[in-house]
Amino acid sequence: MISYLKSTNGRIHAVNESEEGCWINVVNPTEDEVNLLVGEYEVEPEFIRAALDEEESSRIETEDGVTLIILDVPIVEKQDDAVVYTTVPIGIVITPRHVITVSLNENPILSELANGVVKNTHTALKTQFVLHIMLRMALRYLQYLKQIDKLSSSVETNLRKSMRNKELIQLLDLEKSLVYFSTSLKADEITMEKLMRGRYLKLYEEDQDLLEDCLIEIKQAIEMSSIYLNILSGTMDAFASVISNNLNIVMKVLTSITILMAIPTIIFSFYGMNVQGLPFDMSIWFPTGLALAATLITGFVLYKKDML
Repeated sequence: MISYLKSTNGRIHAVNESEEGCWINVVNPTEDEVNLLVGEYEVEPEFIRAALDEEESSRIETEDGVTLIILDVPIVEKQDDAVVYTTVPIGIVITPRHVITVSLNENPILSELANGVVKNTHTALKTQFVLHIMLRMALRYLQYLKQIDKLSSSVETNLRKSMRNKELIQLLDLEKSLVYFSTSLKADEITMEKLMRGRYLKLYEEDQDLLEDCLIEIKQAIEMSSIYLNILSGTMDAFASVISNNLNIVMKVLTSITILMAIPTIIFSFYGMNVQGLPFDMSIWFPTGLALAATLITGFVLYKKDML
């Protein structure tokens, strides 16, 4: 699907056809739409394929006056009853007349821009518009990182009470999300630092200030993801140790109970067989009292050794 959008008075709105200075938003294009982009806007086919590759990492390159910027942007998905955070690449192609964004699926960052939620954005100012996309991406990372922190705290509270596998799996999913975020953020930071050198895009003073803001937010997101990842890893290790310790306690108690139950069985087994020379072998009360006394003494010893 191809959408044409243009800003008027700082607000973006849809237009019917391509105009100079407009933003062309492409989502999961068909083969005909790819051919249209390649033929009409002189975009390299490799640029489109790279933007549609789910495994593509963040990078920047220029060829014949057309610049490709690939960014890893955060998204949140719901799988069964779990919330999963991950990253997907989007491609930003800057031509002499247009800015073209290419993505495999809809993402909230471009949707907010297309719906006019973000003010003071001008599609005709191509470099500034691209930097606005980067800033929205960085802010989205920070927003999702705060959500992950709150969610992990909630799961940890539930895990203290229940110790079920469900909470452990949720923590594992959050840990994976933080790993994805950390890796993508570092790649995005490298791409922005390359832009800061001014070799790929001409940066005016306002553009440099905006790019510096993006880098500050990205660095903050990297630091937050690293801190949250370390905390979550430590929490997972701590709960794994707690669960293992609880299992050891249960096994210790069960072993002690087995020992106590074995004492009467052994004594009554001797008196139930044809064994000569046992004391008071004709009395039923002596083996009963002996079993009871031995069980109580053993139980007291096990209790003193914190086995019960």
